[in-house]
Amino acid sequence: MRTDLFDFDLPQERIALRPVSPRDAARLLVVRPREVPELADRSVRDLPDLLRSGDAIVVNDTKVIQAQLSGRRIGRGTTEPDVSVTLHQRVDGSRWRAFARPARKLEAGDVLRFGSEGKVCLLDQLDATVEAKGEGGEITLSFAFHGPVLDQAIAERGDMPLPPYIGLRRAPDEQDRKDYQTMFAKEDGSVAAPTASLHFTEALLKDLGLREISIHKVTLHVGAGTFLPVKAEDTDEHKMHPEWGTVSRETAAALNAVRAKGGRIIAAGSTSLRLLESATDEMGQIQPFEGETSIFITPGYQFRAVNLFLTNFHLPRSTLFMLTAAFSGLDAMRRAYTHAIEMDYRFYSYGDACLLYPAPR
Repeated sequence: MRTDLFDFDLPQERIALRPVSPRDAARLLVVRPREVPELADRSVRDLPDLLRSGDAIVVNDTKVIQAQLSGRRIGRGTTEPDVSVTLHQRVDGSRWRAFARPARKLEAGDVLRFGSEGKVCLLDQLDATVEAKGEGGEITLSFAFHGPVLDQAIAERGDMPLPPYIGLRRAPDEQDRKDYQTMFAKEDGSVAAPTASLHFTEALLKDLGLREISIHKVTLHVGAGTFLPVKAEDTDEHKMHPEWGTVSRETAAALNAVRAKGGRIIAAGSTSLRLLESATDEMGQIQPFEGETSIFITPGYQFRAVNLFLTNFHLPRSTLFMLTAAFSGLDAMRRAYTHAIEMDYRFYSYGDACLLYPAPR
């Protein structure tokens, strides 16, 4: 499909720079393409009333690391230009793939130095060598440290990798270390938060439990590729970066049992949805899964695992907006986003949410 079909005008002031408090006070736009009225303005706190006993919500328990590193190139030439990198995929105990800015100032063999105050080691900096340089600003970094020591050094020197539409308008701060992490965060590895789960609170979980709506966890480590715009003119030409995920045998069995009893599966966020669809066979059975997925869902895709979709509001021409259009229909999502903009909903990672029902097949 042409990517310009997924374009729309989004005023910059609609992009939230901070989350609301409490988290479940965020607004919730319910989109039911098969019903009249099609749209309903609610709150995330209303979620227990909108779902049914026996339904299951699937959340992503990945944990965001401080993957944004700032430093400088050393040892080549008379200057030491500033360089910023966003780690996005671990290769092994000492190597990471990353996106660099400005990548044009880097070559294989260059040494980058991050930070000036070290707590992990006797040295007062963290060094990494550019092992390889790829396309689109991607590099492979080989760090001077390994394993847990490297993880601690990155945590000390790094910042939360806020999406560009937030990060370009304000710098990350200590509050983001809390705000940009879900209450389910457990497994280190993401460089972006599964933002639909940012809306959950202990109070909301309690009310969901009272309604016998269960919570199930999967893990998908979100890469920085989620921030990249779709530059191709046709969706068939866009390449998704692979991301590692796992669905345990116990979780797969529990979700299959929910569906067998007539319950619905609600994916909290695009990461949970993409992982579940990657783990589901042609008969609609969710299988245990461990490995990489680069599934790219656009209109025309037939969903096999997910019945309802809880997600935030996304940016124009993004793979995430394309996913919502695949689930509820492009026309319905255009109407929903027009309504959201007119009614001052807050967009993107720190913004409001919508609960999507599927479009008629």
